[in-house]
Amino acid sequence: MRPIWKGTISFGLVSIPVKLYTATEAHDVSFRQVHATDGGRIRYKRVCELDGQEVPYSDIAKGYELPGGEMVVLSDEDFSHLPLASSKEIDVVEFVPAEQIDPLLYNKAYYAEPDKSAVKPYVLMRDTLADSERVAVVKVTLRSREALGVLRARDDVLIVQTLLWPEEVRNAASLAPQTEVTVRKQELAMASSYIDSLAADFDPSQYTDEYRAAVEELVEAKTAGREVTAVEPSNGGGGEVIDLVEALRASVQQAKDKRAGQGQRSQPAKKKTAEDSEPAKRASRGQAKAGPSERSGTRKTETGTSSSRRRARKPA
Repeated sequence: MRPIWKGTISFGLVSIPVKLYTATEAHDVSFRQVHATDGGRIRYKRVCELDGQEVPYSDIAKGYELPGGEMVVLSDEDFSHLPLASSKEIDVVEFVPAEQIDPLLYNKAYYAEPDKSAVKPYVLMRDTLADSERVAVVKVTLRSREALGVLRARDDVLIVQTLLWPEEVRNAASLAPQTEVTVRKQELAMASSYIDSLAADFDPSQYTDEYRAAVEELVEAKTAGREVTAVEPSNGGGGEVIDLVEALRASVQQAKDKRAGQGQRSQPAKKKTAEDSEPAKRASRGQAKAGPSERSGTRKTETGTSSSRRRARKPA
Protein backbone atom coordinates (compact mmCIF):
# COMPACT_ATOMS: atom_id res chain seq x y z
CA MET A 1 0.00 0.00 0.00
CA ARG A 2 1.08 3.56 -0.66
CA PRO A 3 0.50 6.29 1.95
CA ILE A 4 -1.84 9.12 0.98
CA TRP A 5 -0.81 11.45 3.82
CA LYS A 6 2.12 12.08 6.18
CA GLY A 7 1.94 14.06 9.41
CA THR A 8 1.58 13.72 13.17
CA ILE A 9 -1.11 12.83 15.67
CA SER A 10 -1.05 15.67 18.16
CA PHE A 11 -2.61 15.56 21.62
CA GLY A 12 -1.31 17.77 24.39
CA LEU A 13 2.48 17.90 24.26
CA VAL A 14 2.74 14.48 22.58
CA SER A 15 3.24 14.13 18.83
CA ILE A 16 3.16 10.79 16.98
CA PRO A 17 4.51 10.82 13.39
CA VAL A 18 2.27 8.62 11.22
CA LYS A 19 1.39 7.77 7.64
CA LEU A 20 -2.19 7.25 6.52
CA TYR A 21 -3.27 4.49 4.15
CA THR A 22 -6.70 4.04 2.60
CA ALA A 23 -8.38 1.26 4.59
CA THR A 24 -10.91 0.16 1.96
CA GLU A 25 -10.92 -0.44 -1.78
CA ALA A 26 -13.75 -0.73 -4.27
CA HIS A 27 -14.15 -3.98 -6.19
CA ASP A 28 -16.79 -2.71 -8.57
CA VAL A 29 -16.67 -3.88 -12.17
CA SER A 30 -15.61 -0.87 -14.25
CA PHE A 31 -16.91 -0.24 -17.74
CA ARG A 32 -15.76 1.99 -20.60
CA GLN A 33 -18.03 4.02 -22.82
CA VAL A 34 -17.67 2.66 -26.34
CA HIS A 35 -19.27 3.03 -29.75
CA ALA A 36 -21.90 0.26 -29.94
CA THR A 37 -21.26 -0.51 -33.64
CA ASP A 38 -17.47 -0.99 -33.60
CA GLY A 39 -16.40 -0.93 -29.91
CA GLY A 40 -14.29 2.21 -30.24
CA ARG A 41 -13.59 4.16 -27.03
CA ILE A 42 -15.55 7.37 -26.48
CA ARG A 43 -13.23 10.33 -25.76
CA TYR A 44 -14.12 13.70 -24.28
CA LYS A 45 -12.36 17.01 -24.82
CA ARG A 46 -12.14 19.94 -22.42
CA VAL A 47 -13.67 22.72 -24.48
CA CYS A 48 -14.36 26.29 -23.37
CA GLU A 49 -18.02 27.12 -23.92
CA LEU A 50 -17.18 30.74 -24.82
CA ASP A 51 -14.57 30.39 -27.56
CA GLY A 52 -15.01 26.69 -28.45
CA GLN A 53 -11.28 25.99 -28.03
CA GLU A 54 -9.83 22.91 -26.31
CA VAL A 55 -8.23 23.90 -22.97
CA PRO A 56 -5.10 22.19 -21.55
CA TYR A 57 -4.97 21.20 -17.87
CA SER A 58 -2.44 23.95 -17.14
CA ASP A 59 -5.01 26.62 -18.04
CA ILE A 60 -7.87 25.17 -15.97
CA ALA A 61 -8.78 26.87 -12.67
CA LYS A 62 -11.54 26.42 -10.12
CA GLY A 63 -14.65 28.56 -10.38
CA TYR A 64 -17.35 29.26 -7.80
CA GLU A 65 -20.73 30.01 -9.37
CA LEU A 66 -22.83 32.62 -7.59
CA PRO A 67 -26.63 32.30 -7.35
CA GLY A 68 -27.02 34.86 -10.16
CA GLY A 69 -24.82 32.87 -12.54
CA GLU A 70 -21.65 34.96 -12.17
CA MET A 71 -18.41 32.99 -11.90
CA VAL A 72 -15.66 33.74 -9.34
CA VAL A 73 -12.33 32.31 -10.53
CA LEU A 74 -10.04 31.01 -7.76
CA SER A 75 -6.37 30.21 -8.34
CA ASP A 76 -3.98 27.90 -6.46
CA GLU A 77 -2.48 30.99 -4.83
CA ASP A 78 -5.90 31.96 -3.46
CA PHE A 79 -6.26 28.55 -1.81
CA SER A 80 -2.77 28.69 -0.35
CA HIS A 81 -3.81 31.59 1.90
CA LEU A 82 -6.70 29.69 3.51
CA PRO A 83 -6.25 29.08 7.29
CA LEU A 84 -5.83 25.31 7.57
CA ALA A 85 -4.25 24.75 10.98
CA SER A 86 -4.46 20.96 10.68
CA SER A 87 -2.72 20.67 7.30
CA LYS A 88 0.07 18.43 8.61
CA GLU A 89 -1.35 17.15 11.86
CA ILE A 90 -4.25 15.15 13.22
CA ASP A 91 -5.39 17.46 15.99
CA VAL A 92 -7.17 15.71 18.88
CA VAL A 93 -10.03 17.91 20.11
CA GLU A 94 -11.76 15.72 22.73
CA PHE A 95 -12.54 12.12 23.73
CA VAL A 96 -16.16 10.94 23.57
CA PRO A 97 -17.99 7.62 24.13
CA ALA A 98 -17.96 5.58 20.91
CA GLU A 99 -21.71 4.89 21.04
CA GLN A 100 -22.45 8.62 20.82
CA ILE A 101 -21.20 8.76 17.22
CA ASP A 102 -24.11 8.13 14.87
CA PRO A 103 -22.97 5.56 12.23
CA LEU A 104 -24.66 7.78 9.64
CA LEU A 105 -21.80 10.27 10.10
CA TYR A 106 -18.99 7.83 9.27
CA ASN A 107 -17.36 8.56 5.92
CA LYS A 108 -13.96 7.14 4.92
CA ALA A 109 -11.45 5.14 6.94
CA TYR A 110 -7.63 5.27 6.94
CA TYR A 111 -5.05 3.10 8.69
CA ALA A 112 -2.45 5.02 10.67
CA GLU A 113 1.08 3.55 10.61
CA PRO A 114 3.55 4.90 13.18
CA ASP A 115 7.05 6.07 12.39
CA LYS A 116 9.73 3.75 13.76
CA SER A 117 10.70 6.38 16.32
CA ALA A 118 7.11 6.70 17.62
CA VAL A 119 6.07 3.10 18.27
CA LYS A 120 5.75 3.45 22.07
CA PRO A 121 3.46 6.53 22.15
CA TYR A 122 1.46 4.97 19.30
CA VAL A 123 0.87 1.76 21.28
CA LEU A 124 0.09 3.82 24.38
CA MET A 125 -2.58 5.79 22.51
CA ARG A 126 -4.01 2.64 20.90
CA ASP A 127 -4.30 0.66 24.14
CA THR A 128 -5.64 3.61 26.13
CA LEU A 129 -8.41 4.21 23.60
CA ALA A 130 -9.30 0.51 23.56
CA ASP A 131 -9.51 0.33 27.35
CA SER A 132 -11.50 3.55 27.73
CA GLU A 133 -14.13 2.56 25.09
CA ARG A 134 -13.89 6.12 23.81
CA VAL A 135 -12.81 7.63 20.51
CA ALA A 136 -10.84 10.80 19.90
CA VAL A 137 -12.59 13.52 17.93
CA VAL A 138 -9.99 15.00 15.54
CA LYS A 139 -9.56 17.55 12.78
CA VAL A 140 -7.35 16.74 9.80
CA THR A 141 -6.75 18.18 6.34
CA LEU A 142 -6.82 15.59 3.56
CA ARG A 143 -6.47 16.53 -0.10
CA SER A 144 -6.62 20.28 0.65
CA ARG A 145 -9.86 20.02 2.62
CA GLU A 146 -10.30 20.05 6.37
CA ALA A 147 -12.37 17.16 7.71
CA LEU A 148 -13.86 16.20 11.03
CA GLY A 149 -13.00 12.67 12.12
CA VAL A 150 -12.47 10.18 14.90
CA LEU A 151 -9.34 8.33 15.95
CA ARG A 152 -10.15 4.85 17.22
CA ALA A 153 -8.43 1.54 17.94
CA ARG A 154 -9.14 -1.52 15.82
CA ASP A 155 -7.21 -4.69 16.56
CA ASP A 156 -3.53 -3.62 16.61
CA VAL A 157 -3.78 -0.38 14.64
CA LEU A 158 -5.21 3.11 14.99
CA ILE A 159 -7.81 4.18 12.46
CA VAL A 160 -8.64 7.71 11.38
CA GLN A 161 -12.23 7.76 10.17
CA THR A 162 -13.50 10.96 8.64
CA LEU A 163 -16.99 12.15 9.52
CA LEU A 164 -19.58 14.08 7.60
CA TRP A 165 -20.23 17.59 8.83
CA PRO A 166 -23.64 17.94 10.54
CA GLU A 167 -25.03 20.06 7.68
CA GLU A 168 -24.16 17.27 5.20
CA VAL A 169 -26.75 14.94 6.76
CA ARG A 170 -30.23 15.48 5.39
CA ASN A 171 -33.24 15.91 7.66
CA ALA A 172 -35.54 12.88 7.36
CA ALA A 173 -38.46 14.29 9.39
CA SER A 174 -40.65 14.73 6.29
CA LEU A 175 -40.14 11.06 5.33
CA ALA A 176 -41.55 9.64 8.57
CA PRO A 177 -45.17 8.37 8.51
CA GLN A 178 -47.51 11.31 8.98
CA THR A 179 -50.53 9.27 10.10
CA GLU A 180 -51.14 7.79 13.54
CA VAL A 181 -50.65 4.02 13.49
CA THR A 182 -51.53 1.60 16.29
CA VAL A 183 -49.41 -1.53 16.49
CA ARG A 184 -50.97 -4.42 18.39
CA LYS A 185 -49.07 -6.46 20.96
CA GLN A 186 -49.62 -9.59 18.87
CA GLU A 187 -47.97 -7.93 15.88
CA LEU A 188 -45.00 -6.85 17.99
CA ALA A 189 -44.67 -10.38 19.37
CA MET A 190 -44.70 -11.96 15.91
CA ALA A 191 -42.19 -9.41 14.59
CA SER A 192 -39.93 -10.17 17.56
CA SER A 193 -40.27 -13.90 16.86
CA TYR A 194 -39.18 -13.34 13.28
CA ILE A 195 -36.11 -11.40 14.43
CA ASP A 196 -35.27 -14.16 16.93
CA SER A 197 -35.59 -16.84 14.24
CA LEU A 198 -32.91 -15.10 12.13
CA ALA A 199 -30.71 -13.90 15.01
CA ALA A 200 -26.99 -14.58 14.44
CA ASP A 201 -23.51 -13.14 14.93
CA PHE A 202 -22.44 -10.98 12.01
CA ASP A 203 -19.85 -12.63 9.77
CA PRO A 204 -19.20 -10.53 6.63
CA SER A 205 -17.16 -13.33 5.02
CA GLN A 206 -20.33 -15.35 4.36
CA TYR A 207 -21.69 -12.66 2.00
CA THR A 208 -20.56 -12.21 -1.58
CA ASP A 209 -21.22 -9.68 -4.31
CA GLU A 210 -23.47 -11.78 -6.56
CA TYR A 211 -23.91 -9.00 -9.11
CA ARG A 212 -20.15 -8.61 -9.60
CA ALA A 213 -19.75 -12.39 -9.99
CA ALA A 214 -22.56 -12.46 -12.56
CA VAL A 215 -20.99 -9.62 -14.57
CA GLU A 216 -17.61 -11.36 -14.59
CA GLU A 217 -19.26 -14.60 -15.71
CA LEU A 218 -21.08 -12.68 -18.44
CA VAL A 219 -17.83 -11.14 -19.71
CA GLU A 220 -16.08 -14.52 -19.60
CA ALA A 221 -18.91 -16.14 -21.56
CA LYS A 222 -18.93 -13.38 -24.17
CA THR A 223 -15.14 -13.68 -24.53
CA ALA A 224 -15.35 -17.46 -25.01
CA GLY A 225 -18.27 -17.15 -27.43
CA ARG A 226 -20.63 -19.14 -25.23
CA GLU A 227 -24.35 -18.55 -24.90
CA VAL A 228 -25.31 -16.48 -21.89
CA THR A 229 -28.09 -17.98 -19.76
CA ALA A 230 -30.56 -15.51 -18.32
CA VAL A 231 -31.22 -15.68 -14.58
CA GLU A 232 -34.81 -15.59 -13.40
CA PRO A 233 -35.36 -12.79 -10.87
CA SER A 234 -36.36 -13.99 -7.43
CA ASN A 235 -39.85 -13.18 -6.23
CA GLY A 236 -39.46 -11.14 -3.08
CA GLY A 237 -43.16 -11.40 -2.26
CA GLY A 238 -43.55 -7.64 -2.27
CA GLY A 239 -47.33 -7.66 -2.72
CA GLU A 240 -49.90 -6.00 -0.51
CA VAL A 241 -49.95 -7.32 3.06
CA ILE A 242 -53.50 -8.50 3.84
CA ASP A 243 -52.93 -9.70 7.42
CA LEU A 244 -49.74 -8.49 9.08
CA VAL A 245 -49.79 -11.13 11.82
CA GLU A 246 -50.34 -13.99 9.36
CA ALA A 247 -47.58 -12.67 7.11
CA LEU A 248 -45.17 -12.51 10.06
CA ARG A 249 -46.20 -15.98 11.24
CA ALA A 250 -45.53 -17.37 7.77
CA SER A 251 -42.17 -15.58 7.69
CA VAL A 252 -41.16 -17.11 11.04
CA GLN A 253 -42.12 -20.60 9.84
CA GLN A 254 -40.26 -20.08 6.57
CA ALA A 255 -37.12 -19.01 8.44
CA LYS A 256 -37.36 -22.03 10.77
CA ASP A 257 -37.87 -24.44 7.84
CA LYS A 258 -34.88 -22.93 6.04
CA ARG A 259 -32.58 -23.39 9.02
CA ALA A 260 -33.94 -26.88 9.69
CA GLY A 261 -33.27 -27.83 6.08
CA GLN A 262 -29.71 -26.59 6.35
CA GLY A 263 -29.22 -28.69 9.49
CA GLN A 264 -30.62 -31.84 7.87
CA ARG A 265 -28.39 -31.48 4.85
CA SER A 266 -25.37 -31.38 7.12
CA GLN A 267 -26.35 -34.69 8.87
CA PRO A 268 -25.90 -38.16 7.27
CA ALA A 269 -29.00 -40.18 6.45
CA LYS A 270 -30.14 -42.63 9.17
CA LYS A 271 -29.43 -46.26 8.32
CA LYS A 272 -32.25 -48.80 8.58
CA THR A 273 -31.67 -51.22 11.44
CA ALA A 274 -32.69 -54.86 11.80
CA GLU A 275 -35.44 -53.86 14.25
CA ASP A 276 -36.93 -51.45 11.71
CA SER A 277 -37.21 -54.16 9.05
CA GLU A 278 -38.55 -56.93 11.36
CA PRO A 279 -42.26 -55.85 11.30
CA ALA A 280 -42.22 -55.81 7.51
CA LYS A 281 -40.75 -59.33 7.42
CA ARG A 282 -43.45 -60.66 9.79
CA ALA A 283 -46.18 -59.09 7.67
CA SER A 284 -44.86 -60.69 4.49
CA ARG A 285 -44.64 -64.12 6.20
CA GLY A 286 -48.28 -63.82 7.35
CA GLN A 287 -49.46 -63.12 3.80
CA ALA A 288 -47.53 -66.10 2.52
CA LYS A 289 -49.26 -68.47 5.00
CA ALA A 290 -52.75 -67.35 3.93
CA GLY A 291 -54.08 -69.81 1.27
CA PRO A 292 -55.74 -68.93 -2.03
CA SER A 293 -59.14 -69.99 -0.71
CA GLU A 294 -59.01 -67.45 2.11
CA ARG A 295 -58.10 -64.64 -0.23
CA SER A 296 -60.75 -65.66 -2.81
CA GLY A 297 -63.36 -66.04 -0.01
CA THR A 298 -62.72 -62.50 0.98
CA ARG A 299 -63.37 -61.34 -2.57
CA LYS A 300 -66.59 -63.42 -2.76
CA THR A 301 -67.89 -61.93 0.49
CA GLU A 302 -67.22 -58.42 -0.83
CA THR A 303 -68.96 -59.28 -4.12
CA GLY A 304 -71.97 -60.72 -2.33
CA THR A 305 -72.31 -57.64 -0.21
CA SER A 306 -72.22 -55.44 -3.30
CA SER A 307 -74.94 -57.56 -4.98
CA SER A 308 -77.23 -57.31 -1.96
CA ARG A 309 -76.81 -53.54 -1.98
CA ARG A 310 -77.86 -53.38 -5.63
CA ARG A 311 -80.96 -55.49 -4.94
CA ALA A 312 -81.90 -53.25 -2.05
CA ARG A 313 -81.94 -50.23 -4.33
CA LYS A 314 -84.49 -51.79 -6.77
CA PRO A 315 -88.11 -50.48 -6.34
CA ALA A 316 -90.65 -52.90 -4.84
